[in-house]
Amino acid sequence: MSVIDDLPPLRDVIKRHALSARKSLGQNFLLDLNLTAKIARAAGQLQGATVIEIGPGPGGLTRALLAAGAKHVIAIERDERALGPLEEISDRYPDRLTIVNGDATNFDPQPLLGTTRAKIVANLPYNIATALLIRWLSIEPWPPWYDAMVLMFQREVAERIVARENDEAYGRLAVLSNWRAETKILFHISPAAFVPQPQVTSSVVRLIPRESPEPCDRRLLEQVAAAAFGHRRKMLRQSLKSLPADPASLAAAAGIDPARRAETVPISGFVAMARELAGLRSNS
Repeated sequence: MSVIDDLPPLRDVIKRHALSARKSLGQNFLLDLNLTAKIARAAGQLQGATVIEIGPGPGGLTRALLAAGAKHVIAIERDERALGPLEEISDRYPDRLTIVNGDATNFDPQPLLGTTRAKIVANLPYNIATALLIRWLSIEPWPPWYDAMVLMFQREVAERIVARENDEAYGRLAVLSNWRAETKILFHISPAAFVPQPQVTSSVVRLIPRESPEPCDRRLLEQVAAAAFGHRRKMLRQSLKSLPADPASLAAAAGIDPARRAETVPISGFVAMARELAGLRSNS
């Protein structure tokens, strides 16, 4: 019996189903149910909530979410070997777990949600974590179908998500993340907590979508940020040359010194340049 329910310990589940982690799927199983319970608590009030979980594997976090009171968990799992353990959890929590055998990178949960806004809580596979986050932050129209995300990343990626201007990790990902969400690293998890042990520390990040981000075209914001950080050591008058506008005029019109470098420009500055670029396109 485990610390959160009467289901078998995860090590026994993995052994019984021959569910060894596969590097090709980015799998690192978190077996400490105290930690999975901590992640579930980080998602806030789960009573009555619908939760989207990506890559549940043997189901440690799935069990924690259900034990914490989640009304419904939709677990998207690509690995068919994990379906057996997940079915056992479903039997323990009748009518509260939907198992989707599919690829999370092209799965749209909205038909399963109706008008309900969900939470996304997941120990994301490392090899698709950033791509999934960008996809969720790029949803149109905004605000999205979720009201919170509590996600695990490699620590280096987590620091890139929450970074602000003048931070070493500040870049394109930080601009998009903090424009559309309030971000915070909640805690770190040692490699020793996983099977197999990764070579990096992991971090749990909470993202709360902003209902009304500063208005601008997301695609143009990403275009400006990509140009600016593509040559991050150069001044904006040089790094923005790939854009269809005079870099110095673009920066100056947004109230930004074109001699500045990308890492010193706050998110509001990138938004202002994206809006200026939109205006120039409209006039032309």
